[in-house]
Amino acid sequence: MMPNIRRGDQMGGLMVYLAGGGRSNEHEEQHLVAGDAAIMAQHGYSMLDRNTALLIAKSLDAPRRAFGTEITRMARESDPATGAMTTKRVGADVWHCSLSLRAEEGALSDEKWGVIAQDFVDRMGFTEASGKAACRWVAVRHGVSTNGNDHVHLAVSLVREDGTKASTHNDFTRAQEACRDLEREHGLEQLESRGLGLGERGVKPAERERAARTGASEIDSHTLERTVRAAATASVDEGEFVRRLRRGGALIRPRYAAGRDDVVAGYSVALRSAGGTQPVWFGGGRLARDLTLPRLREGWPDSPQTAQGAVDEWRATAKNPRQYRPVAPGREESTPAPEMWKQYSDEIGQLRKQLRDVPVTDRATWAHVARETAGAFAAWSQRVEVTPGPLAQTSRDLARSAHLRAHESQPKPVQLGSASNAAMILMQAASGGTGTMAEAIMLRQLGRVSVAILDMHSAVGDARRAEQITATLRTQFAAVTDRLPAVPSKSAQSDSRTRSVEVPDVMRRATEGLAAPGTGSPVPTTLNPSRRKTPATPRERDGHGRE
Repeated sequence: MMPNIRRGDQMGGLMVYLAGGGRSNEHEEQHLVAGDAAIMAQHGYSMLDRNTALLIAKSLDAPRRAFGTEITRMARESDPATGAMTTKRVGADVWHCSLSLRAEEGALSDEKWGVIAQDFVDRMGFTEASGKAACRWVAVRHGVSTNGNDHVHLAVSLVREDGTKASTHNDFTRAQEACRDLEREHGLEQLESRGLGLGERGVKPAERERAARTGASEIDSHTLERTVRAAATASVDEGEFVRRLRRGGALIRPRYAAGRDDVVAGYSVALRSAGGTQPVWFGGGRLARDLTLPRLREGWPDSPQTAQGAVDEWRATAKNPRQYRPVAPGREESTPAPEMWKQYSDEIGQLRKQLRDVPVTDRATWAHVARETAGAFAAWSQRVEVTPGPLAQTSRDLARSAHLRAHESQPKPVQLGSASNAAMILMQAASGGTGTMAEAIMLRQLGRVSVAILDMHSAVGDARRAEQITATLRTQFAAVTDRLPAVPSKSAQSDSRTRSVEVPDVMRRATEGLAAPGTGSPVPTTLNPSRRKTPATPRERDGHGRE
């Protein structure tokens, strides 16, 4: 069960929206399932219309109007005329949260949602259960979303019955914790990835609305995440990372440490805007947990020379964000030699073998592997996909396994292999010539590392992430193989009399079983790999050995 929180100051507008048809006319049978006792006694479970919604809003807002209590917050907004971002104080006495289930979980009854809603607001401290005066609230249900998710909306007035203000400090984290408890108590599907700290950054409604307004194929933050991920994985140091980002079409600016102009502590990126509008900037941590500058630096060498080179490039891009010229152009300016394909594919193969010795409980190391594998697919997508396709989706799905909390992160082990060179060649190789068959071979190696990540999640009990990666391998990964041209099979390479066959057939045989956890994976089979007692993968439990 996922919470989605918003704050505002228009209780009437919120209730009218909840009682209305929705943005896509998806709302139906709008009614209350729980709420403040007085409101429920008056309006019960009958269908909501606009007039009833406004009456409920007036009742919810009564304590604020009676005591004159104002709750505000600072917010950044875009000026409609100039597009410039400004900061101003806005009202924030309305707390709106939706609780939703995955479409696969089906639907709950009104009674069940009513109990869950009551338990949730109790845990959030909005009722008498907090030991303070209660807030007025209601829970509205109006059918499933456009994606098929059963859900309920909670509208809460943050002014209590005695005129005091309810606290929303750390409310998103507290809401997630409450949802975890409610999942267990009410027999709902538990999202293991959230419990393991692998949560993904949320998407703000304004981002989706902006994408729809401009006709973009995806929201800006997703495009930038893939661009940053590709550039970071393909780069051998921080200076190259800055140069690659600019070559990828992104604007980038440094955030210096307080009082310094030679120490970069973070960065922001934006897409080039059209029509003279101001670009919308995103910090690296806003894109994904593993894309903050400290996290990225864990994968790069640290020396006085590379540090100075990075500072020089940061300064250059800060002076003129739109007309940046690299200080020291590097390998990103040239096309890799054809023979590098085999070398870099072999490197991924070596990485896959090394994963046999990485315990499944070593989350930091597995996060590095997931980040680089996702980065290789992102780099490939940057070169060949005009609009986001299966490569982009594969990258995004694998990247979720790299989303750790900052305190859980560790530097990448020095001896661990890398997909950095693979990402580099996938990003900047010539579009024709010898790259086609080599791409098929590299795809096979990347696919098997992806299976290792899948098996790691299965071994630690993260069934949701394992299921997501399995679906990716069955759909997105297969779509990539179907787009590759003809290459000879192994028998054709050893016997010139054998005709070549189509890559989809070759790749399906080469990657046969990738959609099932445990097949061809080098992941240790127990949480303590040195003392193997019980097989940890479905394939081995069925009596099959490893390759």
